[in-house]
Amino acid sequence: MMISQKLVSAGSLLLVCAALLLACGRETSEAPGSAAQSDAGASLQLSGAGSTFVAPLMKRWIDEYRQDHPDVSFAYDEVGSGEGIKRFIAGEVGFGASDAAMSDEEIARTQPPAGRGVRLVPVTAGEVVIAYNMPDIEGELRLPRDVYVDIFLGKISRWDDPRIAAANPDLKLPPKLIQVVARRESSGTTFAFTNHLSAVSDVWRDSLGTGKQIDWPGGAMTALGNEGVAQRLKITQNSIGYLEYGFARRIGLPVAVLENRAGVFVAPGAAAGKAALNAAAPDTPDDLRLFLPDPPGNAAYPIVSLVWLLLNETYAEPQQALALKQAVDWWLVRGQSIAEEMGYIPLPESLVLRARRALDDIS
Repeated sequence: MMISQKLVSAGSLLLVCAALLLACGRETSEAPGSAAQSDAGASLQLSGAGSTFVAPLMKRWIDEYRQDHPDVSFAYDEVGSGEGIKRFIAGEVGFGASDAAMSDEEIARTQPPAGRGVRLVPVTAGEVVIAYNMPDIEGELRLPRDVYVDIFLGKISRWDDPRIAAANPDLKLPPKLIQVVARRESSGTTFAFTNHLSAVSDVWRDSLGTGKQIDWPGGAMTALGNEGVAQRLKITQNSIGYLEYGFARRIGLPVAVLENRAGVFVAPGAAAGKAALNAAAPDTPDDLRLFLPDPPGNAAYPIVSLVWLLLNETYAEPQQALALKQAVDWWLVRGQSIAEEMGYIPLPESLVLRARRALDDIS
């Protein structure tokens, strides 16, 4: 009797296990079908990568565009302009974003038969600021052109240096070492900053030059992305670094007032950025690679950069090409007011028109 009961219990247990296995098997076999059904019903997926400079604006544009176009879904990976260009050339993303326009050599690598061609479409612009962290300093910090070049060259290493003090007689500058913070990875912000330094200083141009990534002198600290630089400055006393204006503004970092080409000290902001961009816009070349290393004008902020989207001239999927063209057109028109609200510089109307025409070359 005992043996019989044990056999029944064992048999029941086997039946329960079999049922569980069958249920698990049914669940496992149904899961891929459910995922496939979900994918089939999902929105058109478009992926991009690149500039951290434009990332906050890109995310806002994507969110607001999605409200009007729920059938299209974007993913944007903020990995820096250099990595974004690399991924775009490799065909790993549908579009790139960079505040350093692609070089002739990079463009050549996108051409058929190896690639699908490229169109560089400017969508916004921004100011590169010099932010700092000096406790107990109140008031406007002014930096002449030769002074901020020499700070980043490592030639000026203390905040109470006579040349900084001469430009700021009303500030009690601390007798502390200057801690320079720079970008670690390949960066369009670094390109825009070093392009400006090369334009204003022969010493900089001949020694370090312009690039998306350079060997910073003097043991500079480095951080990833504009956000990383902003956070490093925030926690490091007596530090100084370069980053996009919006990041400094959002985190509450003070920024220096810089001497421009006309010899006027100008603070960053919408009016100063627009003055720089409007002065340079008439010189925009046919390929839309407009650089502003040292814009003219009394009111112009001295370090301004366009941000370009990198788009294939030919896409394998017509749906993808059409969706991208429609989204970029929306960003160029309705997105400009959002850009200004977030501390970026809206493009002049003449440049918006040329950028929209460039979308006609995409198929």
